[in-house]
Amino acid sequence: MTSKGSIAILCAGGPAPGINTVVSSVAKAFLIDGYRVIGLNYGYKTLFTDRPNTVEIDFEFADRVFNVGGSALKMSRHKPKDAEFKTDFFVKNDVKLLVTIGGDDTASTANRLAKWLATQKLDVRNIHVPKTIDNDLPLPDRLPTFGYHSAKNEGTRIGMTVYEDARTSGNWFVVSMMGREAGHLAWGVGTACHYPMIIIPEMFDKVAVTFDRMLRMMVGTIVKRKLMGIDYGCIAISEGVFHFMSDDEIKNSGIQFTYDDHGHPELGNVSKAHIFNMLLSKKLKELKIDIKSRPVEIGYEVRCGTPVAFDLKYCTILGEGVRELFDSGKSGCIVVAKNDGAIAPLYLKDVEGPDGKIRPRLVDISGEDFRIVLKNLHVIKPHNYEAAKKYLPDPENYDLMKILGW
Repeated sequence: MTSKGSIAILCAGGPAPGINTVVSSVAKAFLIDGYRVIGLNYGYKTLFTDRPNTVEIDFEFADRVFNVGGSALKMSRHKPKDAEFKTDFFVKNDVKLLVTIGGDDTASTANRLAKWLATQKLDVRNIHVPKTIDNDLPLPDRLPTFGYHSAKNEGTRIGMTVYEDARTSGNWFVVSMMGREAGHLAWGVGTACHYPMIIIPEMFDKVAVTFDRMLRMMVGTIVKRKLMGIDYGCIAISEGVFHFMSDDEIKNSGIQFTYDDHGHPELGNVSKAHIFNMLLSKKLKELKIDIKSRPVEIGYEVRCGTPVAFDLKYCTILGEGVRELFDSGKSGCIVVAKNDGAIAPLYLKDVEGPDGKIRPRLVDISGEDFRIVLKNLHVIKPHNYEAAKKYLPDPENYDLMKILGW
């Protein structure tokens, strides 16, 4: 071990393009000055056990992985309780800094850990690097979380292919996208692909999220396109809508779910696109609208791709920014690379909720960019009501603004 001590790096949650770029950049920034760099496999899972699963990171390791997708350090979603925290690993390895790479859950755990370490009179600092394809960490000035742009790029490639299939075959596709609570990925991909309807949870700020409302939004768009002489299209839906639906709403959908020990539907076991498409097909048959629709899921396919140039550069700056913050004595913070080139700390205590968890950043539906896209979606408006009666007995109930209470 070197006299300067060690830097420990862990990655938790789900993969995102650019993880290896961050790991590599952090490692290179400290190795060059004689620090030891230790990678922790499986996130927090073994950190507080008697046998932490570690890998020694040298320059060759860091240089080999910096531009590769996925994560060279194995990941997990393990969330340790405060009672599990131990100092053994930090003392034994003379750890000066714990670098955590992850999303809101990882950051929330890092927040708790940073507070606990401060009570142990150990000089171990913590800096968090904001990773998630969901883009839902509360960074200032709409700065993206790393991995989002690469995932959006790959999602757009898939989404464009699906849209071309719709045009070629005269079908409709219901495209569900990852997002947890936030609709950033669905809104970004749907906008890039010129989808005529994009449904994200943030749109339901005035009314409850229900299947009925979403189905009327979808049918309204299909009918509007028919009135335009277009019999094909794609609809993007963020899986985040499920996070705002009641268990009863989900159970009453008619879809067969398995349930966890608390009686909650196990949504991870089913395709969200399949659910939406089955319900849409049933609704179209009830209305006697002759349309074929197919489900497409976009999620896991975009998490481990090769990072695009934006994320390669961004993750390099974030990784080297960790060293900048460490040298200036910062801890308990997220590293932020501002648009003006400055590296700054965003303290975890300043973005936590009453429960200590990091508050997710949702799509800003008050922004001009949101309104511009919304204005160009293909939706039924009052001047379409009369013509839409050819397909719908009550067209006003399929008007997007009325559905959302806007």
